[in-house]
Amino acid sequence: MIKQVTLRHTLISSTAIALAAGLSPAFAQETANDETVATTQQPAPEESQRRLTSIQVTAQRREESVLDVPMSIQAFGEDQIEDLRVDSVDDLQSVIPSFSVSQSYQGVPTYTLRGIGFNTINVSATSTVGTYVDEVAYPFPFMNSGPVFDVNRVEVLKGPQGTLFGRNTTAGLINVVTNKPSDEFEAFAVADVGNYETFNYEGMINLPIADTLQFRLAARQETSDEGWQRSDTRPNEERGKIDKLGFRAALAWQPTSNLDVDLSWNGWTNKSDTIGGQAIGLTPATNPFSPFAGGGAGANAAGVVDYVINNNPTSAEQADWAPLGARAGSEFGIAGFSGPLEEDSTFNAYKLGIDWSLDNGMRIVSLTGYNELEREALLDWSGAPAAILLQDIDAEIESFSQEIRLEGSNGIADWMVGAYYSKDEITDSNQTLLRDNANSNFISAVATGLAYDTENTLRLLNPALIQLQQANPAAYAAAIAQQTAFINSLNVDPETGLPYSPAEILGSFQKYQDIGQFESTSASIFANANWRLTPEWELITGIRYTEDEQDYIGCSADIDGSMQPNVNIFNRFFFVGFYPDVNVPPAPLLENGCNTYSNIQNTFGPVDSNVKEDNVSWRVVANYTPERFEDLLLFASVSKGYKSAATPVNAASKAEQNFPATQESLLAYEVGMKAGLLDGRMQANAALFYYDYTDKQGAQFFPDPIYTALSQLQNAPEAEAYGLDAEITWLLTDNLTAIGGLTLLNTEYGSFDTFDFAGRPTNVQGDPFLYSPETAASLTFLYDRPLNDSLGFSAALNGRWQSDSTAGDPDNELYDIDSYGLLNGSIALYSINDGWEVSLWGKNLTDEYYWQQITSNANVIMRFAGKPRTYGASLSYRF
Repeated sequence: MIKQVTLRHTLISSTAIALAAGLSPAFAQETANDETVATTQQPAPEESQRRLTSIQVTAQRREESVLDVPMSIQAFGEDQIEDLRVDSVDDLQSVIPSFSVSQSYQGVPTYTLRGIGFNTINVSATSTVGTYVDEVAYPFPFMNSGPVFDVNRVEVLKGPQGTLFGRNTTAGLINVVTNKPSDEFEAFAVADVGNYETFNYEGMINLPIADTLQFRLAARQETSDEGWQRSDTRPNEERGKIDKLGFRAALAWQPTSNLDVDLSWNGWTNKSDTIGGQAIGLTPATNPFSPFAGGGAGANAAGVVDYVINNNPTSAEQADWAPLGARAGSEFGIAGFSGPLEEDSTFNAYKLGIDWSLDNGMRIVSLTGYNELEREALLDWSGAPAAILLQDIDAEIESFSQEIRLEGSNGIADWMVGAYYSKDEITDSNQTLLRDNANSNFISAVATGLAYDTENTLRLLNPALIQLQQANPAAYAAAIAQQTAFINSLNVDPETGLPYSPAEILGSFQKYQDIGQFESTSASIFANANWRLTPEWELITGIRYTEDEQDYIGCSADIDGSMQPNVNIFNRFFFVGFYPDVNVPPAPLLENGCNTYSNIQNTFGPVDSNVKEDNVSWRVVANYTPERFEDLLLFASVSKGYKSAATPVNAASKAEQNFPATQESLLAYEVGMKAGLLDGRMQANAALFYYDYTDKQGAQFFPDPIYTALSQLQNAPEAEAYGLDAEITWLLTDNLTAIGGLTLLNTEYGSFDTFDFAGRPTNVQGDPFLYSPETAASLTFLYDRPLNDSLGFSAALNGRWQSDSTAGDPDNELYDIDSYGLLNGSIALYSINDGWEVSLWGKNLTDEYYWQQITSNANVIMRFAGKPRTYGASLSYRF
C-alpha cells in the first residue's frame, strides 16, 4: 500500500482525521471548507493547514462526514493505514483500544470489541464482530486471513449494527472500503525488506479503458523465509515463515449517466507456517502433583512432565512441537502426519454492485456477493516435544448473499428500505492424532487391561471388589466370571469376528476425525429513517426482521479402525452401569463409523439438528447539534442486535457436545458526544455504554460419569458489559498530530449454574468475559513536514497498552493474559514532486513478550505468543 505522495505537502497539517463518530483517528481527504483537495504539488492555503478535517464514511449506508454520524466509529484513511503499517485486520487492534484479536490454536481469529466476542476454534463459526468488504459480508473470520492493501479507508462501528447490516453484528463491524477504478491512469509499486528474511511486494495499476469503463488491478505478496519460532529441544527447527498473496481486480462501468455497475474479484492464498505453542502447565487430570490427578497422570509420554514443569518461556521465539519422527510413519498400524506444519488455503470473493439513480431522486442499490474458502492446514499444538495433539484441517465454505435496497429523501427524512438473503454451505473437518496424549494412552491401557488382565484391572477400577473377595469369595468369583464374560463379548472386531489383539487395543484412541456439515440461510427485511425534526434535532429509527435456519449433521468418527478397539471395549463397558438408562451395550462401532454416543438412543451415530429462529433488531437514536455550537454533536441511542445459533464441531464422545446453542441478543444503551475544540485544532469524542446480554454463547462443561466432564456450547442467561470509550485528536503544531484513545470496560456474567472441569456444580456469576481487559489505551504521534521544495519528511509512532485479562478459567492463573504494551513506528523521506518514498519501520520495537491466547489439549496447557520485534525498510514509487 502506498499513499498519494503528491498530497503530502498539501496535507501537512491535516495528518489525522477527526477521530469522530466513534472517535477515530483517520486522515482527511477534504479541506476545512469541504472542498475536495486536488492532487497538486502546491501547498494548500495556510488556514486549511491549521485545522483538522473530516473523512467521509458509509456507516449509515450513505456517504457523510464521520463527525455527523451519531455513533461510535473509528475510521482510518489510506495515508494513516500506511503510516501505521496496518497490513491486516489484526493490526487494527494497535490503534483501536476496544478491539482485540486472539488466534485460536486452529488459527481461527476471535474478534472482541468492547468485550463482546465469541471464542471458537471452528472455521465454520461466525463472529459477533461482522466484517464487510465494500459492503459485502465476509461472515466467517478466517476469510480475513489475507493481507490488507490498496484500501481507501477502514471503518470500525461499535455496538449492535443489526438494522443496516444485520448478519451477526452484536459487537459491531469492520467495513473495509477499497480503492475503486478511476478515470485517470495511475500506478504504484512498493517493495519491503525486513528481518526474518522478509520480502514484501505490492503494486497497483488503474486503467481508464473507455469514457465509461475503468479497470483496477492490485496485489500484495508477503514472504518471510525465516521463522520466528525455534524448537526448545531442536534449535535447528523453526516455525513462523510467511507466504501470502492477496489480489484484487475491479471493473467499473457507467452505461448511462444514472447507472453505475461495479464488479470485483478479491482473493488470497496462504501457505504460511502454522504456529507452535509454549507449554506452561499440565491439566489437573494429567498433572501428577495435582489433587485432581487421574489415571492420565501416570500415562504422560516420556520426558513430558519434566519438560513442562521446568519450562518457563520468556520470549516469543521459545516453543516446541513433535519431532517429525514422532508424528510421521505408522504406529500400531495407524498412519501419522508427515506433511509440513503449514497452511494451504485459498479464498475468492466476487461482488456485483448496481447503483441506479432514479429521476425522482430515489436510488436503488443491489449488492450480490459470493465467497468461497478452501482450507487445508496441518497444526501441532502439543506445546512439548511429543505428539500430544496434531490436527489436519480440511474445510470448505461457500457463502452467497444478496441485498437490495431503495433509498430516498423527502425533505423531512432520509429513508431506506431493503431486503437481504444469504446462504452458507460448509464442511468443517479435521483429523486428530493423539500418539503421546496422556488421557488417550491411559484409556487405551485400561481397555487393554480389561481385555487381557481382566481381574486385576477390575479390582483397580472398583476397589469394592477387594472387600467382596474378603467377605464372600464365592460372590466375588461369580462377579469376576460375569464381568469377564461380558468383556469377552465386547472384545470382538465386528468386521472379522475375532478378538482384538493387545497391540491393536493399546494402539487405539490414536487417530479420529471430527466433521460437521452445515447449511444455513438467513432472510430479512429492513427499514431505516433519519428524521430531521428541527435544525438542531434529528431522530434515527431503524428495524430489521430476520429469519435464520441452520441444518447440521456431524460427529466424531473412527479412521480406518483406529478408534474401534477402544470404543468397543472401554466405552461400551462403562456405558452399561454408569448410565442408569443403559442396560445393554450399544451395537459395536464399525470401521470409519461415527463414535459419538447418545445414551438416550443407546447408539453411536451422527448428531442431526435443525434450528429455526427469528428476531427483530432495532435502533433508535436522538442527536442534537446546538445552533450556537456547530462543532458539537450529542447523541443517545438504544439498539438491539442478535447473533444467530451456533453449533460446534467438537471432539464429541457424547452427542450433547455437538448440540447447538440458540441465538444470543444484546440490548445496548449509549450516550456520546463529539466536539470540535480549539478552533478546529482538536476533536474530542467520548461515549458511555451499557450492554445487557441475554443467552450469551460460550463453552462450558457438563458432568459425565465416564470422562468426569465434557465441553459443550451453552447459553448463559444473563451477562452485562459497560464502560467508556474516549478518543482525542489534537493538532499540536502545523506538522505534529497526537491521537489518543482510552477504553474502560467491565464485563461479568449474571447468575449461571453450570459445572467446572471436574464436573462439580458451580455458578459463574461475576466472572469476566474472555479477552476483555478492564483498561486499554493507545497513543499515536504523526509528524509530516517539507524539508525543502522537493523533499518531505514524515514519522509515525504508535503505542498501545492493555491491562490483564483471562483466556479461560479466571480462577486459574495459568489462563491469565498479563498486561502488555506494544510500540510501533516508522520514518520516511519522500519526494514532493517525483512520486518516490523511502521509509524505515518497526513493530513491537521493544521486543515485548506477550500472548493473546491460552488453551489446553487435555494434557498440556499452553500459550501462543505474539510476534517478536520486526523491522525493515520500504521503497515505493507512484507513476
